[in-house]
Amino acid sequence: MGADRVGGGGRRRAPVRTVAYAVCGAVLLAGCASMPDSGDLRDVESTPRQDTQVRVFALEPRENAGAREIVDGFLEALTSDDPHFETAKKYLTADAAKAWKPESSLTVLEDGPGATPEGSNGRDATLESSFRLYGDKAATMDGRQTYAPASGSYDKVLHLIREKKSRQWRIDVPPPGVVIGKSDFLRNYTSVNKYYFASNTPSVAGGQPVAVADPVYIRKKVDPMTQTVRLLLAGPSRWLDPVVRSSFPTGTELKLKKGVTSLTPDEGNRLTVPLNARTNRVGAGRCREMAAQLLFTLRDLTPTGVKEVALQSSDGTQLCLLDESDAENAVELGVGENEYQYFLDAKHRLVRLVSGSSSTDGVAPVPGALGEGTKELRSAAVSRDERRAAGVTLDGGSLYVGSLVSGASLGEAVLHSDGKTQNDRLTAPSWDGDGNLWVADRDPDRPRLLFLKDGAGDPVEVSTPGLDGRIEAVRTAADGVRIALIVDKGGKKSLYIGRVERDDKADEGRVSVVELRSVTPQLEEVTAMSWAGDSRLVLVGREQGGVQQMAYVQVDGSTPVGSAPAALTGVKALAASEDEQLPLVAYSEEDGIVRLSSGSKWQQVVKDGTAPVYPG
Repeated sequence: MGADRVGGGGRRRAPVRTVAYAVCGAVLLAGCASMPDSGDLRDVESTPRQDTQVRVFALEPRENAGAREIVDGFLEALTSDDPHFETAKKYLTADAAKAWKPESSLTVLEDGPGATPEGSNGRDATLESSFRLYGDKAATMDGRQTYAPASGSYDKVLHLIREKKSRQWRIDVPPPGVVIGKSDFLRNYTSVNKYYFASNTPSVAGGQPVAVADPVYIRKKVDPMTQTVRLLLAGPSRWLDPVVRSSFPTGTELKLKKGVTSLTPDEGNRLTVPLNARTNRVGAGRCREMAAQLLFTLRDLTPTGVKEVALQSSDGTQLCLLDESDAENAVELGVGENEYQYFLDAKHRLVRLVSGSSSTDGVAPVPGALGEGTKELRSAAVSRDERRAAGVTLDGGSLYVGSLVSGASLGEAVLHSDGKTQNDRLTAPSWDGDGNLWVADRDPDRPRLLFLKDGAGDPVEVSTPGLDGRIEAVRTAADGVRIALIVDKGGKKSLYIGRVERDDKADEGRVSVVELRSVTPQLEEVTAMSWAGDSRLVLVGREQGGVQQMAYVQVDGSTPVGSAPAALTGVKALAASEDEQLPLVAYSEEDGIVRLSSGSKWQQVVKDGTAPVYPG
């Protein structure tokens, strides 16, 4: 604990003693003190942190501790597993402890907060003191625990006074929220997807609601299940809120029985969730949606997952009961079956390979004109129901849409670009979960993002306020409310996530992509990307002065836990499915079309092939 902390002048200070409490098993943590079942506290040697069940608690202020020790102890307490930061509050004056709101925000620093004493400026150094907290920002979290990358300097003043009655040093002006270093953040917090429903897509009106992931970071060892349920009930993140809805009535909260502080599944992995009176009158259909939100949100929080959810009203009666299979039938994930993997062969035709096949044999042209080579293609996209495909011609100038049925004709192009070169014309297209087609025209004289409702009709130019640069690649999420774009500005290619807003009542069905946010600020160049999960993408890029690499990134800009894909040379394109069980597929200049299953090495499919895609 405290691995990130830096003392005055940039020197790494000796860690303040802390107390580690092992829920099950005994594990020793670096820079901590252990609490045995009997005997006195003792310092322990550093050993690797391996047991995720270990909880770490900071020690309370020592009697007659100096101002520096109080500052160090407070910063150390911010990295502990104390549920409500009660120990950290003991380093504050009574008034400051009441006013300080640690849950309101969190700032993550690259190397942890440094603390340097400031001059007295004429003050009585025996009665008051100030320390400047500083560091380089890496990220921030708001009150709903939504993560966002950050940069720039962190510089706050922490003020202490010697209390008149006790004569102890205490902090009367703490920093706003919590400030910790990156390694402490990664040790203490983990990402969880909350789930809501798309509010602006036709699928909502047509029946099953469409699930949308909304990632948040929770404290790993501080009752994560109850934390997550409270965050779900509190509502979606500010960024996602305009395009999603929750089936929980506004004001819904947990109503735990007296003496009960947490939610725990029973031996059959059923979780009973007691709610307040706001939910007493919900109907059966809405209750099922509420339970589905909970099941999708909680499925990864325990080793075996929550298998069933029972919702209770404020008087203890059961509102509804839903299991995993019922939830999957009640909610549309938009991903589709992903029956095949697709790419272009040496004849520039669209071909496919069965997704679950362990063999690379069986590659065959798709049914219909796009598989017959009627038009030579540069890129393609297959609808999520795998009934249609869209292809951009070899010169990049025209977009065609065809049915994946034997004997189906192609018809006229649905879009043309007037760009002078291939790289100034159309990007690869992308289908959203509602069967709409997206593509960008890179014509320097008229760069634009275009939307074709149901993949047909006149293209609608998408409004992109705040877009600064030219779109080089487009990938829509299965939920239809998020879109990933590679944007080139001055030779730097960055990955952005935008929110899709639609006004179907307006003339021509106005569509906008708003509040674009960079999720790869550390990369100098992103050359390829694909959705690879409900809130995860896989990309090819490089840092400034670095070499090409493949990596996963969350839609909030954080790095997901786990290893990056195995290295592959000369990657020009890649495809992943939002079904994370399916393999990655890539096009490499050296190896052609290759794919990577979990725990294995890249396997060549065909030497002559380009532009791999999954449906979407």
